[in-house]
Amino acid sequence: MNMSPESHNRLVFVSHSGEDTWIARQIAREISSVGGQPFLDEADIDVGADFEDDIREFLEKADEFVVLFTPWAFERPYVWAEIGAAWLRQIPIVVVLLGMTPMEFQAHPNAPVFLKKRDIIKLNDIDEYLDQLKSRVIDEAKS
Repeated sequence: MNMSPESHNRLVFVSHSGEDTWIARQIAREISSVGGQPFLDEADIDVGADFEDDIREFLEKADEFVVLFTPWAFERPYVWAEIGAAWLRQIPIVVVLLGMTPMEFQAHPNAPVFLKKRDIIKLNDIDEYLDQLKSRVIDEAKS
């Protein structure tokens, strides 16, 4: 796994379904551009590695969690497992929607209450999150 804890400011786990890999890569690139260190399974897990161990290891260290929710992400068990791990660790969870509105997400029977209570953003509004992440990275660099 390509994770170097001593060279990071803010570790951000990016969760997504396999169908959304290209979009998740763009989100990870934007996280890097503001000084965060993203973890994206397909980019950060070596071929042949035990990917579940790598995912668990990064989730144990992540400072925050971004989940890209699309209509098909509701059906992906790994997305739910990763969300559960982030929730248990009590790290910030940012829900980014594509292909549905916040109202549709909140009305979905599989959406857990603890996600429905959070600020939910549409992908087109991700710059707001990135600006906040950049502020956190700068604040951590000062301390």
